[in-house]
Amino acid sequence: MEDAPLFRKVDCLSLPVTDLEQALEFYQRLGHQLIWRSPTAAGLRLSNGEAELVLQTERPEPETDLTVDAVGLAVERFVAAGGRVIVDPFPIAIGLCAVVADPWDNRLVLIDNSNGHLVTNADGIVVGVGH
Repeated sequence: MEDAPLFRKVDCLSLPVTDLEQALEFYQRLGHQLIWRSPTAAGLRLSNGEAELVLQTERPEPETDLTVDAVGLAVERFVAAGGRVIVDPFPIAIGLCAVVADPWDNRLVLIDNSNGHLVTNADGIVVGVGH
């Protein structure tokens, strides 16, 4: 439905860090609990809603990830409205991802969960993807 909002929810605010262990210790001292963890990133719980604070060592810029129903269709709709594609859709563990920019150069990361959600073990370590 083209009249429905394109963005379903904020998935996460992703912050670049140089040392994941130190960053985890800092944010956990602020009361944020670990949800999941990989070798280069960790998701921490925020107090309200489903959005996460993600600490990561792979990219140098902060980013806002927004969940959409289907990345391919969302990119088409975003471009038709006047936005542009920075990075074409590409696969990620949970589905697809793309990077777009609005007419004011605000970069947004669009993701879908077409493959499911991260599955973790008792320690929060990501062990796979499940529905």
